[in-house]
Amino acid sequence: MQVRDYCIKTATPDDLDGARSVMLDTVYRDFGTGYVPRWHRDIVDLDHAYVAPARHTLLVAVDERDGTVVATGALDSRGPAHPPNPRHLAERYPSGETAQLRRVYVRPGHRRRGLARQLVDELLNFAAADGGYRSVYLHTDPAVPGAEAFWRSLGKAVLDEREEPGGGQRIVHFEVPLP
Repeated sequence: MQVRDYCIKTATPDDLDGARSVMLDTVYRDFGTGYVPRWHRDIVDLDHAYVAPARHTLLVAVDERDGTVVATGALDSRGPAHPPNPRHLAERYPSGETAQLRRVYVRPGHRRRGLARQLVDELLNFAAADGGYRSVYLHTDPAVPGAEAFWRSLGKAVLDEREEPGGGQRIVHFEVPLP
């Protein structure tokens, strides 16, 4: 898929270091958490998490001007785990039947160009082509500028933990329709 000046494609082994760099920069800069193994273990081994499994995928957006990876998007067949997520979400979105969108990140200098939307469209097409997914789930940190509005434009919030007693993890959970 082509977005002006960018090539969106399935990641190859040559793209993994660039994808990992986008992801790690995002968790340090945008999330402010840095690398936390229980949350970010997949980033270290992208091949095992997204490239090798048949029902998973990792997409990258490559800037054609210099060949660098500037955005990522991943999908796997793992539903939200309980804990840390509420039990009713884990039951509603079971592993194997749920395509979970993950790591949809765009470097700041490349935002507002349609890359995230195009990555998500391609991930949704991948999920639909699989034939075994009955739903698409994701969660986002609403503290990241633009994240909540972006996901609300594509799906519906199924749980906003900020509205729960104590605020939960303060994340918002979404379902996005399959094409």
